[in-house]
Amino acid sequence: MSHSPLISRHIIPIVLKLLHTSLRISVTPRHIQLPDHGAIIAFWHGNMITGWLLAKSLFPKKQITAVVSMSEDGNMLANTLEQLGFSLIRGSSSKGGDEVKSAMQQALRKGDIIVLTPDGPRGPANQFKFGTLRLASENRYPLIFADISHANPWKLKSWDQFEIPKPFSKTTVKLHLIDLPEFKNKEELQSYTKQLSIKLSHA
Repeated sequence: MSHSPLISRHIIPIVLKLLHTSLRISVTPRHIQLPDHGAIIAFWHGNMITGWLLAKSLFPKKQITAVVSMSEDGNMLANTLEQLGFSLIRGSSSKGGDEVKSAMQQALRKGDIIVLTPDGPRGPANQFKFGTLRLASENRYPLIFADISHANPWKLKSWDQFEIPKPFSKTTVKLHLIDLPEFKNKEELQSYTKQLSIKLSHA
């Protein structure tokens, strides 16, 4: 579905900032101490309306870099996030995986915060992809998962049950600093990824 860059570059960023400002957001814990190098922040694809600007508000002094797919919907999102002050890495685990991994490592070494939806861009919903966990584990990068809960949001009938929080509504965020183990083989990684996805889906 085509869209006008005018909408994604000028209208949607304003709407998102106004909506985010209106939300009554409570975050637990309020502060997470990070090392000098970068970190990865993740949230489910269905909660991205709150998630993107939440990441910027949590780390206002850090450069925030978003990983966005190369799809048409990804183009729209990329236009919006660019206007909101994000740096961009374009691609996904299925398209440009090696290039995306390399770009993420460069950004993290500079101390950037990488923000992504680990079940995007096509799902399955609420399930981590292996690549994100492997990258964080191998390089000992902190991984923070933001469990976002909106009070009585509008829900779309999409694969990710996309949520649109109502203006001035209460939003609860629980931050999980995940201490990833070292994986000896692919089977350990797959098993851990499955268990972590189940845990965070019911957090």
